[in-house]
Amino acid sequence: MYPVKFKRLSGNEDIPLPRRMSEWAAGFDLHAAVEQPLVLSPGERALIPTGFAMAMPPQLEAQIRPRSGLAYKHGITCLNSPGTIDADYRGEVKVLLVNLGSEPFTIERGERIAQMVFQTVPAVSIEECDELPDTERGTGGFGHTGV
Repeated sequence: MYPVKFKRLSGNEDIPLPRRMSEWAAGFDLHAAVEQPLVLSPGERALIPTGFAMAMPPQLEAQIRPRSGLAYKHGITCLNSPGTIDADYRGEVKVLLVNLGSEPFTIERGERIAQMVFQTVPAVSIEECDELPDTERGTGGFGHTGV
């Protein structure tokens, strides 16, 4: 188990800290710490505060992902998804939301707006080389296997 520390930011005592909504949920729900309701018009994006900062061990990253219900029902999703929070970041966690729906959507204080999934980050070393080993795929890119 990896310990993750959460610091509730001043003025956000009423905002729940991230939590799983079921025993086996992969994601921890994040709540909006907006000071007043925020209307997100179709095509508009906004950076939504969550009211907390955190510290996690260097073996982890946190990924911010959309909530499926908001995406399906209202077209509300996260840009830059999944967004990555690095282990050395200590600022307030914020969520970049966009309204891809056809109607304005109001974000209320305390509303669940996204989920955060923790992932381990492998130790990787970069090695420069003159040649790469061949593979059957080679340089085949987008659409190379057909439709």
